[in-house]
Amino acid sequence: MQTLALFSLATQQANWLDARQATIASNVANANTPDYEARDLAPFAAVLSHMQLSMAATEPGHIQPVADAGQRVKVKRDDAWDVVYSGNSVNLEQEMMKAGEVSRAHSLNVNIIRSFQQMLMNAVKV
Repeated sequence: MQTLALFSLATQQANWLDARQATIASNVANANTPDYEARDLAPFAAVLSHMQLSMAATEPGHIQPVADAGQRVKVKRDDAWDVVYSGNSVNLEQEMMKAGEVSRAHSLNVNIIRSFQQMLMNAVKV
């Protein structure tokens, strides 16, 4: 049986969210380390560009997808709000906002998968 694309996509996003949360935690842990530069991950859209999902036009009037040469997901230097005298660029408020974004994205991911799984279970019962 072939894996459904939605589950594959959700797994990729969960892995990306896990890596981003670890990066945020590393930034917070090094908030007082001199010369530490805050880091963040490339956007999840870069991960999507490397997935094996392809769009297909089934009707002549459909819009054709445009190929996008995305970038690999990697840790990059973050655009910090300010740099303190010690050279540290970690801003705890900014990191907590990012952690909130990760939490919301994770909740959305889980709820979508739960709804899709319920829909599949209802289809099987019929």
